[in-house]
Amino acid sequence: MTSDTISPPRFTRRQRIILLILLGAGFMLSVDFSILNVALPEVGEGVGLSLPALPWIASAYALPAAGFTLLFGRMADLLGRRRLFLAGMILLAAASLLGGLATSPEALLAARALQGLSTAMSIPAAMSLLTTTFREGAARDRVLGLNGALLSGGFTIGALLGGTLVGLSGWRAAFFINVPVAVIIASLTPRVIAESKVPDRLKLDVPGAITVTGGLLAVVYAIVERSILASLVGIALLAAFWLIELRTAVPLVPVRILRRPTVRWGNYAGLVVFSMETAMIFLMTLYLQKILGLSPFVTGLVFGVPGLAAVLAGPAAGRLIGRYGYRTVLVTGMATQSLATVPLIFTGSTRLSLIVLVPALLISFFGHVTSIVAYTVTGTSGLPDGEQGLATGFTSMTQQVAITIGIPILGAIAATQPSELSGIHAALTVNVIVTWVSIVLVWAGLQPPAALPSDEPRLV
Repeated sequence: MTSDTISPPRFTRRQRIILLILLGAGFMLSVDFSILNVALPEVGEGVGLSLPALPWIASAYALPAAGFTLLFGRMADLLGRRRLFLAGMILLAAASLLGGLATSPEALLAARALQGLSTAMSIPAAMSLLTTTFREGAARDRVLGLNGALLSGGFTIGALLGGTLVGLSGWRAAFFINVPVAVIIASLTPRVIAESKVPDRLKLDVPGAITVTGGLLAVVYAIVERSILASLVGIALLAAFWLIELRTAVPLVPVRILRRPTVRWGNYAGLVVFSMETAMIFLMTLYLQKILGLSPFVTGLVFGVPGLAAVLAGPAAGRLIGRYGYRTVLVTGMATQSLATVPLIFTGSTRLSLIVLVPALLISFFGHVTSIVAYTVTGTSGLPDGEQGLATGFTSMTQQVAITIGIPILGAIAATQPSELSGIHAALTVNVIVTWVSIVLVWAGLQPPAALPSDEPRLV
């Protein structure tokens, strides 16, 4: 039995401070996302944004967050990860200040777009700093487990505290709260975190950067707005990007990295995990408030209590991966998330359904957090340090795209049914089917070749 499986890895004092800074940044961003969701009606009223335009408060953030993440992930490798992380934190502070002071819809949406851009800069840089600071194996698995726990905890705490904060201080507090935290993180980072090595000959694949960023922006916009023209533009740009990457001497995304089963299937699993769970939460929010007639505060409690308990899944997932391997833990987490969704398909219109719903959410969140950790480990395994920014850019892009597309896709399915309750049930049924088909594909895709030993850690 290896030493990593006997006892958890120990971190030095410097490593703990690095964890505090980098994980703290991700936690701040997830808390901020939840708090602002709670405040959407007040935000719209405060700047004169009409009710039909409220979804653009989220979309203005999601478009750059999804579209630019891959580009900035690669730029972190080429220009320096600490440099990109710092730039992201400084931009976040400025964008949050602009949002808190906004008096018009234009200023507010500009602030949200800049916040999304700062997320695209800081998250892949922070993740690649984590994966290069902590070596692959038990130490990295434990760190990514903590990251998954804090990500889940941030969303949950934001939902629980958002209503209280906004009620006491107004919607502008949802923006202003980022400013001092981002400034503190930016001031501490240069003192603790060393800059990554930068290649001697710096060259950015400009045509590749333009086509992949434009393609991702167009595809995400097409899904949000259900635009056929935008989807065609996005597909054409992504096809051009692929051709460029095959021919250029210094590609933005080396094709060989996409041939790795861990990168390909790990990110596919992450896309399914995030899109299906995000859509389920949205559908259950509608169910709790429109079908059961619960208040937003009680709805927050229904999600928050299981969410806080599920935070324990993060550290547990890191240990399980060290023991059983990322492939087994990933599909088990996906199966747990999906199986917990099945009872929700049969919920009725009375509040007695809460007896089933709350435990189902707890199990679903536990599986979800486990899957987040496992897909991140899978998608960043077996790659050299020089490509960790790109790999974490992929995993971060997957998360942002999935969060953006899950709700409109399953929401459209729900809208095809004659009643809200039957629509929710139909969309959740599709959720379960998609997840189980994906479980089979991921399990087969991550199967090690028969002639080669598995790269998964195992007990010996």
